Amino acid sequence: MNAANPQSDWLRLAIPVVILAIVMAFRLRRIGRERPLKIERLWIVPAIYIVVAAVAYWAHPPVGLAWLWCLIALAVGVALGWQRGRMMRISVDPETHEMSQRASPAAMLLILVLILVRTGAREIAPGMALDVMTLTDVLVALALGLLATQRLEMWLRARKLLAAARGA
Repeated sequence: MNAANPQSDWLRLAIPVVILAIVMAFRLRRIGRERPLKIERLWIVPAIYIVVAAVAYWAHPPVGLAWLWCLIALAVGVALGWQRGRMMRISVDPETHEMSQRASPAAMLLILVLILVRTGAREIAPGMALDVMTLTDVLVALALGLLATQRLEMWLRARKLLAAARGA
């Protein structure tokens, strides 16, 4: 806490909380609604993020043990992405074979927990000797694993559901 200006400390904490609450309110409103799922487009977000991550790592490659932390974060991202992908509800219309998806409340809770962990880490980081570039590299690896694996799991499951609907 900043003893010289406690109001700035309060605002520094309140603004992200208010923004997060607004974003979560919009997301929660849409959580029960089904949205079309185009399995042929699930590769787009991971492909874009792979390019972003490659450019980030090429411009400022991790050094030394930062590579290990990035690999650990990638593995954690893969595990979280697989879980989040499994939490997405996918359905196939038996007559038209059109697919739809609906986010589960558990998937939303997982994202909220990740945001809270990130916020907590940011509050702890000033008291520790953390390298901002290493932290950024680790978060890029975590996001890459999460985004790519979530969509991979959804694609695999959606493909099975579609094949079953066409075979029935």
